Amino acid sequence: MNSFNFWQKWLLITSIFLITFGFGLAFFNHTGFFNQIFNDQINPAFWGHTQIDGTITHFQGWIYGVLGATVAGWGVMMLFLILYPFKARERWAWSAAAFNIGLWFVVDTAVSLAYGVLYNAAFNILLLIVFTLPLIFTRKYFTGK
Repeated sequence: MNSFNFWQKWLLITSIFLITFGFGLAFFNHTGFFNQIFNDQINPAFWGHTQIDGTITHFQGWIYGVLGATVAGWGVMMLFLILYPFKARERWAWSAAAFNIGLWFVVDTAVSLAYGVLYNAAFNILLLIVFTLPLIFTRKYFTGK
């Protein structure tokens, strides 16, 4: 497997992760798993503790459902972008992926920092690295077109 194929598959797997995480966030946001990795990390930024009452839980279920749908949609868009035009080495596909990731990172991280949700900002840095490495290593394959 050459370098381009490795990084293209890396992006495919990362896109599938986004889709899976989005669906999980939408439909399982109050399960033990999501409470542990997500809610218990974010709740203290807003309420000072991990336990919240029924009305907040109800709102949180809805807002995470909407966020999960958005994340899953972003993952599907990235999957198709990486699966077809990126794989065909169409220059615009590399640019679209790079601008997409850059815009998401700047806005999401700025909002997270503004609201003191450091956990999400740190998670964003991890995702930025996971998405940016393949773009760095595949850039040379898109310069001739």
